Amino acid sequence: MRPPVIRKRVSVLVLMLGLVMGGPLPGLVAPAAAQTTQGGAPPYEGDLLRLAEILGALHYLRPLCGAAEATRWRDEMQGLVDVEAPSGDRRGQLIAAFNNGYESYRQVYRSCTPSAELASQRYLETGAKLSRDIAARYGSN
Repeated sequence: MRPPVIRKRVSVLVLMLGLVMGGPLPGLVAPAAAQTTQGGAPPYEGDLLRLAEILGALHYLRPLCGAAEATRWRDEMQGLVDVEAPSGDRRGQLIAAFNNGYESYRQVYRSCTPSAELASQRYLETGAKLSRDIAARYGSN
C-alpha cells in the first residue's frame, strides 16, 4: 500500500499535466510536495527530472513549429514546481532540467524543420508515457 501523501501528489500531478498531441497530455504526472525516501529525493525523482526536461524542449519546439502554445509548457512546468514544492537543491535541479531541455533545442533549431516536428511529436508521446508510468507506479491504485 502506497502512503497517502504519494497517492495525493501523483493524483494532483496527473490532473495537472495531462498532455496529448495538440491537447492536454492524458495522465501527465506531477507529484505535490514530494514525499522523500529517508530524507532524500522521492522515488520518482529521476522520472520527474526527465519530465521537466521534456517540458523545456516542448516549450521551445511547439511554438517554433506553429502550435498556439506560447507559454503552455512553461506554465505546466511552473505548475509542477508549485505542486511539488521542492526545496533549494531539488528546485534548482528541476529548473535546470527544464532549461536544459529548452536550451538544447534553441541552440540547434531556428526554424521548424521536419526533424523539429518529429522531435516535438516524440516528446509529446514520451511525456505522456512517462506520466502514465509514474501514475501507475506511484498513483492511488
